[in-house]
Amino acid sequence: MSIRVPLREERDSSYDILIDRALLARLPALVAQHCPASVYALISDSHVAKLYGEPLAAALRAAGMSAELFTFPAGEWNKTRETWTALCDRLLAAHVGRDGAVVAVGGGVTGDVAGFVAATYHRGIPWVQVPTTLLAMIDSSIGGKTGVDTAHGKNLLGAFHQPRLVIADLDTLATLAPPQFAAGMAEAIKHAAIADADYFAALERADVPLTRDPVALERVVARSVEIKAEIVAADERERGRRAVLNFGHTVGHALEATSGYALLHGEAVAIGMVVEARLAEALRVAEAGTARRIAAALHHHRLPTAIPDGCTVDPLLAAMRHDKKARDGALRFALPFRIGAMRPQRGDEWTVAVPDALLRQIVEDRSAN
Repeated sequence: MSIRVPLREERDSSYDILIDRALLARLPALVAQHCPASVYALISDSHVAKLYGEPLAAALRAAGMSAELFTFPAGEWNKTRETWTALCDRLLAAHVGRDGAVVAVGGGVTGDVAGFVAATYHRGIPWVQVPTTLLAMIDSSIGGKTGVDTAHGKNLLGAFHQPRLVIADLDTLATLAPPQFAAGMAEAIKHAAIADADYFAALERADVPLTRDPVALERVVARSVEIKAEIVAADERERGRRAVLNFGHTVGHALEATSGYALLHGEAVAIGMVVEARLAEALRVAEAGTARRIAAALHHHRLPTAIPDGCTVDPLLAAMRHDKKARDGALRFALPFRIGAMRPQRGDEWTVAVPDALLRQIVEDRSAN
């Protein structure tokens, strides 16, 4: 299956997302066709490098292509300026030129870091995404957002840099641990909550994390990719509607940062969606019962829905103030209208300013968690 991301803001920036099994066996031919280069710099974290990075580098070399693997320590806490700098320096030392290309092999952290390397190295070289987690396949590999975290918050330094191709080989999900798989389902539930009520209803019943049924899994990946691709195509640089993809992320990113990344991204977003849906109901932006349905769907997929004990409101609010949607000191949120739909508040403004007092009240109300 191939899903096109048709982009218009930059010439020739459209690309395909391939979804199938056994795609990695075709990697040399696919990158040669979609991203020709004199040398390929494969970037992987220390966990994925042994599973997929090393075999793929060997496959490229066996096909007569120049390829070198560059690794960095696994973990969100390593998605930093220091990692980006070290990778760039190593590419320079290896004499990768402007006619080279980056191939990101791994999950969301790898895609963000490798994409930022590609966006900035020699002022930008082409790259290919090879996501190996469910979350990366259905969300972070699509849309060209790249970057690193800082002490002030997540993804505050980065660039838009669209890949030439996304290769989503469903076979790689067989090696995914259950918590990582569930974390990916959080993004699937988000896509359904913001764009497709029928998809949401299907996810309320589905038990994909337990069964990993191949047919059901392919449907989830395909539908989420379609939703993400359509929104990105309509608003490549997040000037309007693309903000809806941040549902759950303002609170989620703050939870990640204040927990020292003890929470997986999908787990933090799951909690964030419940909190933000409750905000939407309190503001009468969302239909009554929206938060309850979202929380039930997340619980069905074994995801957390409550702010962890020990999390206090002041550090969370401080972390949220670094969110990219904040303007003039006001915290803004992308909030649902009902299950399966978001709508602009006025014109092309898709976010809502939330008073600190209300946010504090919702976060502190443990009885609702």
